[in-house]
Amino acid sequence: MLGAADIARRAVLPAIGASKNGRLAAIASRDPQRARQLAATYPGAQATDSYEALLADPHVDAVYIPLVNSVHKEWTLRALAAGKHVLCEKPIAMNAQEAAEMAAAAESAGKHLMEAFMYRFHPRMSLFVEALRDPMYVQASFGFTLNDKNNYRLQAPLGGGALLDVGCYVVSVARWILGEPATVLARSRLVDGVDITTSTLLQFAGGETAALWASFESPEEQELTVVTREGVQRIERPFTSGEDGDPYQYMVESFADSVLRDRPVAIALTESIANMKVLDRVRAALASS
Repeated sequence: MLGAADIARRAVLPAIGASKNGRLAAIASRDPQRARQLAATYPGAQATDSYEALLADPHVDAVYIPLVNSVHKEWTLRALAAGKHVLCEKPIAMNAQEAAEMAAAAESAGKHLMEAFMYRFHPRMSLFVEALRDPMYVQASFGFTLNDKNNYRLQAPLGGGALLDVGCYVVSVARWILGEPATVLARSRLVDGVDITTSTLLQFAGGETAALWASFESPEEQELTVVTREGVQRIERPFTSGEDGDPYQYMVESFADSVLRDRPVAIALTESIANMKVLDRVRAALASS
């Protein structure tokens, strides 16, 4: 575990601990005491003095990177160069070019790299998407209230903003259902140079459309509605539901299985790059509006 972010402590560490095919070998943090406290709850886990020391540890096969968005590329490349497989928190990079460079580095190193889009692993979501027939319209929202001005999500240089943090989910699910968009329109509300709320309209080659909404200034909100020619399908909490199993555990077990069996990861890097390309197009649309 390269970093002790809240998502690591709250979700991914417990998922690794509960997994059938992985264990926590080491954790590094800018706060050594925090690393020691977290490692103490996982038998056999070591707290290392630095990120570099963790990457040099021969007992570490794979690294999970929950660091701020702006350094995903740097530490992924360093981990791959150290001979580690990498599970990188979403969004995989700051833009599609960075994601492509990371994919090339993984191929060159002969190591697995996967974006940690845990919602894609939940059977509830897979069954919902697979059951759709002839979808015409997707409406997806993901929002919550973020008041801490020191949070990296509100700092542009660190890759902050609602679009990258929760907008990546709504873009991902729209693409999962409808494919790649032909047209992208977007509007945002900015505070101190960071998008607090972003609304996006996508149009697809067959005439299908999607309305996507991501926000840091709303009550907790997650919903996915799909209009098909046969009816309307809805699912609540599509991105973080813990019903019928832990999506984080499903994700880490799938990734570990790819490492152990040396088979392709469930979320291909081509998918991650394609998602980043649409996020880039949303930002381009915002810049021209």
